Amino acid sequence: MIKSCYIHIPFCFNICSYCDFCKNYYNKEIVDKYLDALSIEIKNNYKNELLNTLYIGGGTPSSLSINQLKKLFNILKIFKLNNKYEYTFECNYEDITEELLILLKDNKVNRLSIGIQTFNDKYKNFLNRKINKDKMIESIKLSKKYFDNINVDLIYALLNQSIEDIKNDLDIFIKLDIPHISTYSLIIEEHTKLFIDKIKEVDEDTQNKIYYFIVNYLKKHNYNHYEISNFSKEGYESKHNLTYWNNDNYYGFGAGASGFINNIRYDNTKSIYNYIEGTTKIKEEKLSNEQLINDEIMLGLRKTEGINLDTFYNKYKVNLNDLYNYHILIDKNLLKKKEKNIFIPEEKLFISNEIIIEFLNVNTS
Repeated sequence: MIKSCYIHIPFCFNICSYCDFCKNYYNKEIVDKYLDALSIEIKNNYKNELLNTLYIGGGTPSSLSINQLKKLFNILKIFKLNNKYEYTFECNYEDITEELLILLKDNKVNRLSIGIQTFNDKYKNFLNRKINKDKMIESIKLSKKYFDNINVDLIYALLNQSIEDIKNDLDIFIKLDIPHISTYSLIIEEHTKLFIDKIKEVDEDTQNKIYYFIVNYLKKHNYNHYEISNFSKEGYESKHNLTYWNNDNYYGFGAGASGFINNIRYDNTKSIYNYIEGTTKIKEEKLSNEQLINDEIMLGLRKTEGINLDTFYNKYKVNLNDLYNYHILIDKNLLKKKEKNIFIPEEKLFISNEIIIEFLNVNTS
């Protein structure tokens, strides 16, 4: 059963130096054509399911004009939402106005995700972002008048970034009482300006120190560390992202979007022009039961509560310990078991990728 849907809006006024998502500079005529193509894709594929979550991401969805946003929301009215739905809209702090917030509220959006990254303007050239601390704070305060459920993004492990720099950013979020914080270590991806400029990532030891400073500092301020990179006040976990980590089905609409339906993972074209011309899916892969189970493990172990063994059995009709001798990892203190859950201990989350690889290599066959 499909309970979630992601909508990709690949337009920005400004391209950040680290961004590897499907994006293009804003162009009014192209946006209008894109929205027409998006409407067709949705109408051809959505099967009237009652959704728990709807997520509009990008790019920068807030780069669209008010009239274009009205057109977008008119297209999205086709989706049926349950009574406890979560409807997220990503926005740039510079685009936040009373008019935008009222429009979002009027169209059932109940969660904002604001791309802050850092309040420290010494990184504006490095990140190729406009950074205005006062305006950022003002935009968040205005948003809080209309929305209780707000996420902010924080990037760490920037060049020459100190623990004190990170603490200053976190202190502002804490003072503003932001209920959800997503943190991302800077990764240099191909096809980004940082990659072209031959910028190197910060060494692992430094990343590790910063990561655990963030974890401990936010926990001290009553944030629940519920996934490797995500922290929330009680009740504000991202329902949409939990769809991914629980390996549940979801729609992905728009250029560059991905979806997972009936054991098939698919990717849409990243070419906005091909998308407008009617090309949508460019890759579909029917997953075997073994691949589904491997994905369940890789995604589930990102959550700090890990994998529930009863839930796993109900989903795949097999006991996890019949497939993997994960007790070896428990003996090595790389995994823990508490009642019916197995999970990576918090002090090992930074090396979760290595632990997951080791887990997948201790199969019982």
